[in-house]
Amino acid sequence: MLDVKSEMPGGAGGASNGIVVERDVDVPVRDGCRLKADVLRPDGGEPVPALLNLGPYQKDKVWIPPENLEEKPNPLMNWETVNPEWWVPRGYACVRIDARGTGKSPGRTEPWSLQESLDYCDAIAWAAAQPWCNGKVGLIGISYFAINQWFVANHQPPALAAIVPWEGFADLYRDALFHGGILNQFMTNWFVTHLCHHLIGRAYRDNPDTFTADTLWRWVRHNLDTGAFAGEQAQWDKITVPLFSVGNWSGMGLHLRGNTEGFMRAASKHKKLRMHSGTHVHPFYTEEARQQQLRFLDHWLKGVDNGVMDEPPVRLFIRHGNGRGEWRDEHEWPLARTRWTKLHLDLSPPPQGAAANSGRLVDGNPAETASRTYFASGLSKGGSSSASSTFLASGAMQAGMGVSLDTAPFAHDTEITGPVAATLWVSSSSEDMDLFLTIRDIDADGNDVWEIGQQGQPVPIAKGWLRVSHRELDPELTRPWRPYHRHARRLYLTPGEVVKVEVEIWPTSMVFRKGHRLRLDIQPRDGIGSVHYTHYHADYNTGTNTIWAGGERESFLLVPVIPPR
Repeated sequence: MLDVKSEMPGGAGGASNGIVVERDVDVPVRDGCRLKADVLRPDGGEPVPALLNLGPYQKDKVWIPPENLEEKPNPLMNWETVNPEWWVPRGYACVRIDARGTGKSPGRTEPWSLQESLDYCDAIAWAAAQPWCNGKVGLIGISYFAINQWFVANHQPPALAAIVPWEGFADLYRDALFHGGILNQFMTNWFVTHLCHHLIGRAYRDNPDTFTADTLWRWVRHNLDTGAFAGEQAQWDKITVPLFSVGNWSGMGLHLRGNTEGFMRAASKHKKLRMHSGTHVHPFYTEEARQQQLRFLDHWLKGVDNGVMDEPPVRLFIRHGNGRGEWRDEHEWPLARTRWTKLHLDLSPPPQGAAANSGRLVDGNPAETASRTYFASGLSKGGSSSASSTFLASGAMQAGMGVSLDTAPFAHDTEITGPVAATLWVSSSSEDMDLFLTIRDIDADGNDVWEIGQQGQPVPIAKGWLRVSHRELDPELTRPWRPYHRHARRLYLTPGEVVKVEVEIWPTSMVFRKGHRLRLDIQPRDGIGSVHYTHYHADYNTGTNTIWAGGERESFLLVPVIPPR
């Protein structure tokens, strides 16, 4: 045990006085394995609640944050977890646990698995029973440390008093691995990166034989939602713990959908939703955010009557473009006053001088049916080697592929906040077809209005995806504004067959300024603003795809227009 206050004046390397640090503590779990944990807690005094993290990012790795983070560097900082220098003086113990087979914990690594959630259950019970704990445990953290909060909450561990899943997907299949049935390569890259960290980096000294499970094979093999990922999917009817679900509008490639779904569908009677914008780590560490986290946890873990649950349950950052916006409180999600508005696709021939792939988004369904055909592989110097990773590098993510449709300039500032969906009629010369939809904000000069992405990159307003053979809907869960696909079988196309599809576009918030236009790109590949979250394109994408609209084939974008109060 290390008492930080005795290390040197002012604490070890700047650590605050009064923080007791216990390293490599054994956490026993039900099968006899002993996970390794660090416990950072107040020195003496009354028992306090415990805030737990369990994951693969190695508890011993000190995180050096960016210079513009509101939390300042210190030797106790760890990636995507709370800062003990802030939380321990406020009466909390911070417990960081290396997940089975990662860091210093022995065993076989299986990220987000049923085994991991059971380990987490046992760790929660262990922490609650420690003499320094008041018997109540909360979970809080970003990304991985948010995701597995959903999965352990499925088991309803008795000592778990509250969770704060901050930017964390809730369904390994739909939110992370297969967007609309299309493989998200971020996930396979993420796994390989951490395999390398553990087998080549420092962790190798403690775990030379970890990461032996066939995780990549399992992920890619189960490209339908067969039930193989049941332990890695939130079971909403079983999640009854008080929760504060926090998402990021900019997280359209990974961490967004899970947080809105969690607020809508979890059985908990006590839940709040916050949606912000910007990078993946900066919002978590702002003073404003920490105060929200603290008030919620103080209420549920300490019994403080601070009124946090009497306030409006929904807090949204309403974006105005280029990182600007303002906070607004609401009482439900989606917003009850939403004016669900159809923007119909008009694919009549473009006027002279307009781009050949351009179309319009209009108020009413055009009387006559029209269509637009484009290459299924996109056009680039890479030719049609559609399964090749070099294809993207050679310029496949370019303007001009697929179809691009604009509204007329908005006559006044127009807010769009909520889930978005598209209904399309489509056909292909091949047996399947990939749809990549991007919503963009185009200013009066024809330039994109960007937002700040999770990695600090420029991103557009929203994205949605669908592999057409995955078009079968779950009628119980589908809503007009949020189609919910079964992903249970593939309904292959007959070449030339025209079918109706409904595409989920992940929720968004943007005020389109007067004179700006909304642009919808419908493309066969990742479009603009997809860096970091690109997808694998299967080898059937070698022919032509067609979008149909108008007449009996009504195709439209359904957008949530929010009237001024």
